[in-house]
Amino acid sequence: MYVDSARELKARLADRLARHAPLAARRLDPAGWRVPALGLVPVGPDQAHLAIRLVTEDEVAVVLSGLDEVVLKETDLRVIGAVRPLQAPAAPPSPAPIELRRRGRPLRPGSSVAHPAVSAGTLGGFVRTSGRLAMLSNNHVLAASDTAAVGDPILQPGPADGGEAIDRVATLAAFERFRSGQASLVDAAVAVLDDGVAADPRAYPGGPLSGAVPASIDLDPDEEVEKIGRTTAHTVGRITAVEVDGVAVQYDDAVHTFDDQIEIEGLAGAFSAGGDSGSVIWRRRDRAALGLLFAGSTMGGSRGGGVTYANPLATVLTTLDLEWVSS
Repeated sequence: MYVDSARELKARLADRLARHAPLAARRLDPAGWRVPALGLVPVGPDQAHLAIRLVTEDEVAVVLSGLDEVVLKETDLRVIGAVRPLQAPAAPPSPAPIELRRRGRPLRPGSSVAHPAVSAGTLGGFVRTSGRLAMLSNNHVLAASDTAAVGDPILQPGPADGGEAIDRVATLAAFERFRSGQASLVDAAVAVLDDGVAADPRAYPGGPLSGAVPASIDLDPDEEVEKIGRTTAHTVGRITAVEVDGVAVQYDDAVHTFDDQIEIEGLAGAFSAGGDSGSVIWRRRDRAALGLLFAGSTMGGSRGGGVTYANPLATVLTTLDLEWVSS
């Protein structure tokens, strides 16, 4: 169907699901029911199907009831399981590539970083904030999921990879807090590099990224993307859905919901894993930076592995008033 028609169908289904959420919760496990995430699946020029993402198989019948056969043919429904932030687990030790987990100067994209209270995540790339050079990653990596304070130290590598006070490289400058009672748009934070700490913004696999950050994501069914992350290193994936609303992510403190997200699956197994949070995702064909990786599941990918979710990078830059640095 045309993109505008897919958006209209998405809005109608979202409204119906919201109105029937109490009934669905009674029919299923009240503690486990989540209103499904809905988005657009690129299928061709100005063409899209409706993406429906569920946590469990039990939800399928509830969500599909009332949809006619014509609509079902235009729908991409997947059971993806629980979605979680992708910081590194505290134990056991990660099998991540050693070069991305060790102390590295100058600082490079893909390296292990974290707040001292966090295990480890990924340095996604570099930005400027109020004219100062800074690193970009997630709130849950640099700001400990809203519990940190501006001025706190940032370590490279992160504590899970042996980082200690002597490994301080930056100072937390800003982060977008999770919204209470409404959907968030980004899981993002920025830390200004300390004096004397060198950085190489160009050090991505294949060379520097483009200086342009697209304001929107093209609906191309064959759009391939790449990332470099602390745990799974350099991987290639495909965008499977855009404008995904209602992505429920299970953080340590609570479930936080995100709207207008990008969904990606790996071309050969998982695109990401725990510790890859904060990675910048770029478009393969022109190396334009598109997204900031923050969460994922272990199931739901059509080629093995789960699906990964990313904030549109343009939204991150606008929200935190940042300038992208590519060289």
